[in-house]
Amino acid sequence: MAVNARKRITWSVVIIFLMIAIDQAVKIYIKTHFALYESVRVFNWFYIYFTENNGMAFGWEIFNNKIFLTLFRLVAAGLLIWVLVRVCRQEKYPMGFIVCLALIIAGAIGNIVDCLFYGMVFSDSVGHVAQVFPIDGGYAPAFYGKVVDMLYFPIIDTNWPDWMPLCGGEHFIFFSPIFNIADSCITCGLFAMLIFYHKCLK
Repeated sequence: MAVNARKRITWSVVIIFLMIAIDQAVKIYIKTHFALYESVRVFNWFYIYFTENNGMAFGWEIFNNKIFLTLFRLVAAGLLIWVLVRVCRQEKYPMGFIVCLALIIAGAIGNIVDCLFYGMVFSDSVGHVAQVFPIDGGYAPAFYGKVVDMLYFPIIDTNWPDWMPLCGGEHFIFFSPIFNIADSCITCGLFAMLIFYHKCLK
């Protein structure tokens, strides 16, 4: 393997492990310090709001089958790692594109860890802070863990004007999804790739 290719792979591994470590550190802190749906206002437009979901990024519930979703994530992460290694070996791909790919992989693995292990490691968080390795066992078997989300940015929280058709007077929040560091890695990596390195996808 060429020296430059080894450097690219090394940097990719560093980025992936660093982002997974940050993501998991934040999730473990939230899980062991917050009860479910507990929140802390940091600013009017930013809350730490603990919630969990069975779905994909930003709490979307696309697949109802939990094992299928987790296996899908594992296969997707494996394919992305294979692509990353191939890309690192080709000089035509800029380092920025490789960083984007590494961020997407880190985000995918970060959420996979929750699904695989959190159900066995933690007790549930309903009405109380979760315990680590509880005597009675965790809240779910392997593959059935829930993804921990905590970042909430209700940048605009208001009501539509009464005179507007269809939605007049209704409550409106922008931006309403609650997400985590792993979701941010996937989103930032994907958007940066599409905006700055779309030619590399051809």
